[in-house]
Amino acid sequence: MDLKTVIKPDSMVLSLEASTREEAIRQLSERLQQQGMITDVEGYLQDVEQREKLGSTAIGFDVAIPHAKSASVTQPAVAFARLSESIYWDADKEETVRLVFLIAVPREQAGNEHLQILAALSRKLMHAEVRNRLMQAETKEEILDALAS
Repeated sequence: MDLKTVIKPDSMVLSLEASTREEAIRQLSERLQQQGMITDVEGYLQDVEQREKLGSTAIGFDVAIPHAKSASVTQPAVAFARLSESIYWDADKEETVRLVFLIAVPREQAGNEHLQILAALSRKLMHAEVRNRLMQAETKEEILDALAS
């Protein structure tokens, strides 16, 4: 899967101010709503929170990939944020997060599309070089280039 088909420059924030997981997810969700990818932010946030209850979406290496299949999503999309400061993703764990990829997929397309996006992101993010480029990128184009490498 070509991640550029689901991650658009307008859905990226290079220095997001957020002090909690919920704040980060809300701000990225609102960005996707502004682009018409999400119709109901509150409904989508409930679906994301339900998924978080199943297990943390922090995957290590300062990265989290929160995601949800939701009736509030109109088409598959990913929002990206590099947080201005690391945050504790889960209150009961010491793991911090600085890079957040929020995956939104319509409930009807949940199966393949959702897994393809998650797999493509995971394959990229396992490489330290990609994560370093994401941390150092100064433009949205550099973010896209890092994900395409």
